[in-house]
Amino acid sequence: MIFYGLQILNPEYFLIASSVICAIVSLASGSSWSTIATVGIALIGIGQVLGISEGLIAGSIISGAYFGDKMSPLSDTTNLAAAMSSSDLFSHIKYMMYTTVPSFGITLIIFFFIGLNIETTTNQNIDDLLFALNSKFQLNYWLFTVPLAVVVLIIKKTPAIPALLSGILLGALFAIIFQPQIILEISQTNSLNFGVYYNAIMNAISSDIQINTDNQLMNNLLNSGGMKGMMSTIWLVICAMSFGGAMQATKLLNRISEPIINYAKSTGSLIATTSGTCIFFNLTTADQYLSIVVPGKMFEDSFKKKGLAPENLSRTLEDSGTVTSVLIPWNTCGAAQSAVLGVATLTYLPFCFFNLISPIMTIIFGYIKFKIKRIN
Repeated sequence: MIFYGLQILNPEYFLIASSVICAIVSLASGSSWSTIATVGIALIGIGQVLGISEGLIAGSIISGAYFGDKMSPLSDTTNLAAAMSSSDLFSHIKYMMYTTVPSFGITLIIFFFIGLNIETTTNQNIDDLLFALNSKFQLNYWLFTVPLAVVVLIIKKTPAIPALLSGILLGALFAIIFQPQIILEISQTNSLNFGVYYNAIMNAISSDIQINTDNQLMNNLLNSGGMKGMMSTIWLVICAMSFGGAMQATKLLNRISEPIINYAKSTGSLIATTSGTCIFFNLTTADQYLSIVVPGKMFEDSFKKKGLAPENLSRTLEDSGTVTSVLIPWNTCGAAQSAVLGVATLTYLPFCFFNLISPIMTIIFGYIKFKIKRIN
């Protein structure tokens, strides 16, 4: 994907193209995580080769992936937000469009102008990188079968473990068929047999590997920590979920947030308070789902008392809870995406324009009372 992407994507429009590509894949699959872990990894590699800041690249990838995730009826957070507010799923998606589409439109405009004014790598450097890749790997269109197969399984809502295992096994099979020289390099042997294949594949899956070329920049891209490199992130996710669950079970979250509800007098202040509470729970519970579930239950009666339809609540939960989780380093989303892309959360945070604009947009709509559905 890096090899062909370098030949297709124009550096000036790379950021906007990355957002649109990730938005389409995420909309089809319903998963921002899967999009970032497949297409996102390829795009981060292409962008780095083009000489674009890794923070900008990650920001464009995450912005597109979370837009598609929000708008997809297959998304778990989209279904969860609708369920927590007792609103119809497709009515929820329809009302999200009023805030989400303008937010994404503004994001694409920003990336468009940034792309026109950034300095990128020269064509000669790109040619050197393409030569380094082509001389090291046997590249052909059949190799796209692996990522496409994973995306198809995700779209068909295949459970995570079978889908991931299928991608791993298919990737290993294609490595054996098309990249025997890489198998030899990883195993550091001169002949191929079953034991060599097995050891090379298991090393690539589980531990650090490095594939060397004559180009140093390409060498930086062709390394991986395997499952070992994700262990610190997994521990953080487990700790965050345990902490968030304990805070919810002991009712400490409700005790902290109850005084906040008393300040919500008008429609605008109620939506702003709900939005702020979602962000607060993303910060304190470190879990995206709790930032939707707890505020959804807390504010459901408040929205009804003010005559506001449940779509207003579900939209606010998504505009504030879903998209801001990836901006927090200790949140499960922020930790996971940072590890997958290899970019620190605080490095990409200023460039996740969609994620930053979304909660502001929903608050503005609340105060100006635009597209605020009321109960008949």
